[in-house]
Amino acid sequence: MNISEAFMPDNVSFAGIEVLDLPGFIEFILRFALNMGVIMILIRWLYYTTSRRKDYLFTYILIATIVFLLCFLLESVKLQIGFALGLFAIFGIIRYRTSSMPIKEMTYLFMVIGISVINALTSTKTSLVDLLFANTAIVSITYGLEKIWLLKHEASKTVLYEKIDLIKPENYPDLIRDLQERTGIKKINRVETVKIDFVKDACTLTIYYDSKAIENQNGIETDKDDDDDE
Repeated sequence: MNISEAFMPDNVSFAGIEVLDLPGFIEFILRFALNMGVIMILIRWLYYTTSRRKDYLFTYILIATIVFLLCFLLESVKLQIGFALGLFAIFGIIRYRTSSMPIKEMTYLFMVIGISVINALTSTKTSLVDLLFANTAIVSITYGLEKIWLLKHEASKTVLYEKIDLIKPENYPDLIRDLQERTGIKKINRVETVKIDFVKDACTLTIYYDSKAIENQNGIETDKDDDDDE
């Protein structure tokens, strides 16, 4: 045993319990740093700058952290692929059964869980370069979709509307003008009828508009108001 091994051994045990596994701990720190770096780029920079949803920002970062720690620290029990896939089902069920989740947010949820599982459970036979390439590919594709291809980010609002006669196809221009005046949105891309209540003589409409246009119109940053904010 040389002097360096005496002062900094690879393994330290106390009363039969392993206190420190230095190579394993270094691997854990590197993988955790990689995972959090990728998640912060995807969620804090790419997702949040376009959606402005602080509630999902909080959720995604914590889910990514917990999934990574869960998978990495339980790797010794020989997790099978069924466990990894089961995580998607578990979080999909807990999810938040009380309200519908927009498809984009659901995609990001799937992505943060998938990235955390990959970074935690990738075997030691996979090189760090391969792992970096996989993470870089995900970030690059997401960046291309968010910032280059989909330059216009469409937001939506769900409103209860009482002028039920205007939802007829022939009155569509009048419906758009009325909604623009009452909501203050200067340009509405389209309107979809969600539900019609003939008893109350009212309907539920979803208004789609460009979120960037609203931010420029108000001169301030505004939070996105989606269908699931009920």
